[in-house]
Amino acid sequence: MPKLTRRHALTVAAAIAATAGTQALVAPGAAAADHRHGGSLEPFDEVYKGRRIQGRPSDDMGGMGGGHHHEHGAGYAVFVDDVELHVMRNADGSWISVVSHYDPVPTPRAAARAAVDELQGAALLPFPAN
Repeated sequence: MPKLTRRHALTVAAAIAATAGTQALVAPGAAAADHRHGGSLEPFDEVYKGRRIQGRPSDDMGGMGGGHHHEHGAGYAVFVDDVELHVMRNADGSWISVVSHYDPVPTPRAAARAAVDELQGAALLPFPAN
């Protein structure tokens, strides 16, 4: 059994706090529209502010990555410059990432763009699975 670290406990607490506050931040009906149409789960591949961002269903990853951390992304994987950005879908349909988990957004593409904004040119480092 992995040892619970202070950093992991704080990360979990921050994610819970962010999730609890998202209902007030998401526009009414946005999450419902996302569930009905699946628009946010469409693959994307673009250059945003000079960084390549990609998103696709994790089933289409061809064996890349692996590990349990994809479960939180609702079967969706996001990458910034070919490094996986850990994303998580909240109960209300909004998305957060390990880089900008205090700012829920409506789609995985928006999570990737928010991460690029937050990184301000810094490299995204791989997020450990445990």
